[in-house]
Amino acid sequence: MRGLARQCRQLLRFPSVLGGAIIIVALIFFSIYAVIAIPYSQAVGLWQAKEGVWDNSPRNAQPAWVNLFSSRKLPETIILDSSTSSRVRKTVVSDGNINTVTISMPFNYNYDAFPDEMALFFNSKFDRLQPTVSMTWTTADGREINLGDRNLSTSQIYKISQDQRLITSLGSGTAETGLFADPALRGASVQKGNYELIIKGMTFEPSADLDAKLIIYGKVQGFAGTDDHRRDLSIALLWGAPVALAFGLLGAIGSTVITLFIAALGVWYEGWVDSIIQRLTELNAILPSLPILILVATFYSRSIVVMLAVIILLGIFSLGIKVYRSMFLQVKTLPYIEAARAYGASDMRIIFRYMIPKVLPVLIPQFVLLIPSMVFLEASLAFLGLGDPILPTWGKVLNDAFQSGALYKGYYNTVVLPSALLVLTGLGFAMLGYGLDRIFNPRLRVE
Repeated sequence: MRGLARQCRQLLRFPSVLGGAIIIVALIFFSIYAVIAIPYSQAVGLWQAKEGVWDNSPRNAQPAWVNLFSSRKLPETIILDSSTSSRVRKTVVSDGNINTVTISMPFNYNYDAFPDEMALFFNSKFDRLQPTVSMTWTTADGREINLGDRNLSTSQIYKISQDQRLITSLGSGTAETGLFADPALRGASVQKGNYELIIKGMTFEPSADLDAKLIIYGKVQGFAGTDDHRRDLSIALLWGAPVALAFGLLGAIGSTVITLFIAALGVWYEGWVDSIIQRLTELNAILPSLPILILVATFYSRSIVVMLAVIILLGIFSLGIKVYRSMFLQVKTLPYIEAARAYGASDMRIIFRYMIPKVLPVLIPQFVLLIPSMVFLEASLAFLGLGDPILPTWGKVLNDAFQSGALYKGYYNTVVLPSALLVLTGLGFAMLGYGLDRIFNPRLRVE
C-alpha cells in the first residue's frame, strides 16, 4: 500500500500524466454518453438508413457553432409542415365533392447567405381522382412568383432547386438565388424579411385531403454538421469513441497478455519450447500485417470482430516476445524463484504468481502506448474502405469524406472533426504512457 501511495504521489508530479488521464477520462465519458443516448441498434439504423430518413437534413452542412465565429450568419434549416407546424395556416372549404384547400406558410428569413436547397413534400389522400395544386411564392418586398401547377400522387416531392423552368423564368443561376435575392442589388445579396408560400389545392372526393411540408435547407446544422448523405455526423463522432476505445483496449490486452505468457513459458521450459517460440517470432516478424488484413477484409469478412481477432493473432508472436524474454531471464535467476521451486510450487504457479507480476510494472507503459496504435490501425482500415460496413466510426467518416471529395469542395468539418478526435486520443494515451514509463521504468524512475 505504501508503494502504491508513493507511485500515486509521483503521478501528480508529472503534468503530462494528469493531462493524458483527463483526456482519457473525457473519452470514456464521451463513450458512455454515446451508448446511453444513442443505443447501438439505433445508431447503426440511422447511419445505414436508406433514402428518406434524412430528408429533413441539409447536405454537407457545417456545424451550427460556425455562426459564432463568422461575420456572415449562415442559414439554418427551416421546416414548415401543414400537419404539425403551428406557424402554418391550413383552411378547407367544402362544396359537395370538391374541397378547396389553402395552405399558407409564412416565415422570416434573416440570414446573410442563400439557402442550400429547397424542396416541397406533398402527402395526399384520395381514392381515384388526383388532387391539383397551384403554388405562389411571395417575396419580402411583396412580389408574387408563380411556382406552377401540378397533379399530385399519394406521396410526391417537388424539388424547387431542380426546377429548370423556374430557374429560367427567374433568370438566375439557381432557384434559391431568384427567390431570395434582393432585386435592387441584382441578386448579389439576400433580401431579408418575411416570405410566404401559398398553396391552393383542390380535391374531388369528400374524404380526400392533402398536406404539404416545405423544407428550406440551410448551410449549418447541429454540433458536427452533416455529410454528403445528409447524415448527422455527431452520430459517427459519438459512436466512434466507444468503438475506438474498445478496439484499442481489447487489441492491446489480447496481444500483450498472450505474448507475455508465451514469453514466460519459453523462458521457464527452455529447450525446444523456447526454440519454437523464437522461430515463430522471427517468422512472424517478416510477415506484412497490413497486406494480410487487407486480404482478410477483401476475401473473407470486414467485420470488426474478425479484424480484431486477426490483429491479435498477428500480434501474439511479435518482437515484443524477445523483450519480455530478456526480462524473464533475469527474473528466473532471482532467489525467490529458486525458493518457490524448492518448496514444490507448480510451474504454472511460478509463472503466474512470481514471474509475470515481477515484470508487469515495466510493461504497463508499453501497454498504454499500444492502445492508440490499435485505434489508428482500425481507423486506417476504415479509411481504406476495409472497416466494418455497418459501424459508424471516425475512420468511416474520413472514408466517406474522401469518396465524396469533401476536402476539395470545402467541407472541412467532415475531415477535421474525426481527425481531431483521433489525434486527441493518441495524444492522451501518449502523454499517460510516457509519464508512466518515467515512474515504472527503473532506468527512468524519478525518486
